[in-house]
Amino acid sequence: MKSICGLLIFILVSNVFAQDTKVESDKLVFTKDEFRKAVMDEMEKRMRKIGRSKMTDFSNQLLKKEEELERRELELQKENQSLKINEKSFVKRVKLFNERQEKFISCLDSVDTKESKRIDHMVDVVSGMRPQNAADVLSVQDSVLSVQILGKLDATKVSKIFNLMDKEVSARLQKQYLTMKR
Repeated sequence: MKSICGLLIFILVSNVFAQDTKVESDKLVFTKDEFRKAVMDEMEKRMRKIGRSKMTDFSNQLLKKEEELERRELELQKENQSLKINEKSFVKRVKLFNERQEKFISCLDSVDTKESKRIDHMVDVVSGMRPQNAADVLSVQDSVLSVQILGKLDATKVSKIFNLMDKEVSARLQKQYLTMKR
């Protein structure tokens, strides 16, 4: 359809310019809208001379559809540019989020490492104690910390410590020890 319309326009324009160049030797400058209007007017004149009003209407419809397609194409280009800008913004935000997340995770890892070092130090301290003193210390400690320390001690030392503890405390710590997540 575009090729038919383009062919009609080319023929009409070439005829118009051929006649105009005979009359005037100067070049004429038109804006896009002026050019289209002149082409439409000239096409209507020629089609009416031929006497084919249906052809005129058909040509007008083709030109209107072509203009609509061009308008839609410009809108799509604008939307595409907007999407590219939004995509760049989104990518920047994702990178920033990932950087912050990595910093946060490294901070958590650092805290876990320091806590692990402190627990290892306490394991060394408790392993150097006599079993009765270790039982007394671990009985009054936070149960989570006591279970972590007991989990890193030698099994014979742990059994001696459990035997020397109060039975309720020993039972509670043994239960937590058995369900402890490593």
